[in-house]
Amino acid sequence: MNDYGVVLDPTSIRFIRILPASVEEVWAFLTESEKRGRWLASGDMELREGGGVTLRFVHADLSSVAEPVPEAYKPYADGVTTQGVITRCEPPRLLAFTWGGSPGHPSEVTFELSPQDQGTRLVLTHRKLGSRGDMVDVAGGWHVHLGVLSARIAGREPGPFWSVLGRVEAEYRQRIPAA
Repeated sequence: MNDYGVVLDPTSIRFIRILPASVEEVWAFLTESEKRGRWLASGDMELREGGGVTLRFVHADLSSVAEPVPEAYKPYADGVTTQGVITRCEPPRLLAFTWGGSPGHPSEVTFELSPQDQGTRLVLTHRKLGSRGDMVDVAGGWHVHLGVLSARIAGREPGPFWSVLGRVEAEYRQRIPAA
């Protein structure tokens, strides 16, 4: 297995990771603000269908290596907050919620957790992406954020964020076919 996302169709991409923690521990990293803030974004999450999701991204908090913020991301250097709605919640195995996008047309992220060997198999599927550009953007982001999650769960420092994001975004531009 490699770490690259797999394009399922023109609007969907899937990532699979095997994490060295129990399903319950991984669930906590998905749903508890403080733990989620160490790899993705902090914020409140009402764990019920129809519940609200607030994601406050502060990328500088995710890296153990200080790097300059790339020009394209400077408007978000001090953080950015997005809102979503939980579409499915089956603790501690499945969590799905809407994700950004233009008003009325959000994409959707689904996390599925299952035991595997001594750890957890995490399947992340991001659906309803509006364009190839959106897919490249979220593919690079998820790739790096999942790397940070893997490091945090394993008790390691995650390393650089921005330079890795730049590299994997370029790779996804090559990997994801044009429509």
